Amino acid sequence: MLKARIIPCLLLKGRGLYKTVKFSDPKYVGDPVNAVKIFNEKEVDELLVLDITATAEKREPNFELIGDIAGECFMPLAYGGGVSSLEQIRRLQRVGVEKVSLNSAAFHNRDLVKDACLTFGTSSIVAAIDVKKSFFGKYEVWINAGKTNTKEDPIRYAEQLARLGVGEILVNSIDRDGTMGGLDTNLLKSIVGAVDTPVIACGGAGNLTHLHEGISCGVNAVAAGSMFVFHGKHKAVLINYPSGTQLEEIQLESTRQ
Repeated sequence: MLKARIIPCLLLKGRGLYKTVKFSDPKYVGDPVNAVKIFNEKEVDELLVLDITATAEKREPNFELIGDIAGECFMPLAYGGGVSSLEQIRRLQRVGVEKVSLNSAAFHNRDLVKDACLTFGTSSIVAAIDVKKSFFGKYEVWINAGKTNTKEDPIRYAEQLARLGVGEILVNSIDRDGTMGGLDTNLLKSIVGAVDTPVIACGGAGNLTHLHEGISCGVNAVAAGSMFVFHGKHKAVLINYPSGTQLEEIQLESTRQ
């Protein structure tokens, strides 16, 4: 099994870096370019940047800002938010983005997903699924930054996206977002078991044990936000990332199971 990646997930709102809890109450945590510079020093595996207001504001990506971020980024960069056309994907690649994540646009336009995979290659396209439990405990897919319930079953939807040829599927738990209480391992295991496409887990990681639990579900990567921007019980803003030794221990423990 290939080494699972540990990916910091940065949320953009305007030109600032924010962190949410259950997709609500965004808290300003700093400048994204400065954060990238720190992550460079810590030699992170990959970086995921999501614009959390682009779709709701019905605007395209901020190519200038993304270009500034990509220009400082020494690791592979993935971006999502407001992407709805092949030309936008092309422009993102031109400014230095390696992977583009499609979320709301993927749900509304399956042809876009298929055409993007054919045009840019499967390794360049990530399909994102935001999942929330209903009052009755049923998993459902939400779009528009968690504002619209599609009533779609996430496992069935993941299977559909996999058939379209996406290179990876990002599974984000709205219920766990920003809580640092642990990933939704039941959801992850269900989706990993249903598709052959690599899965990125997101939503709820707060410590090294949670990263290990995610990898043990069979995902190819674990993304986290709060864990890498907050420190201590008072959640002081401090950009951080596990040491190489810690990451090796997580990988080793996961392979033993």
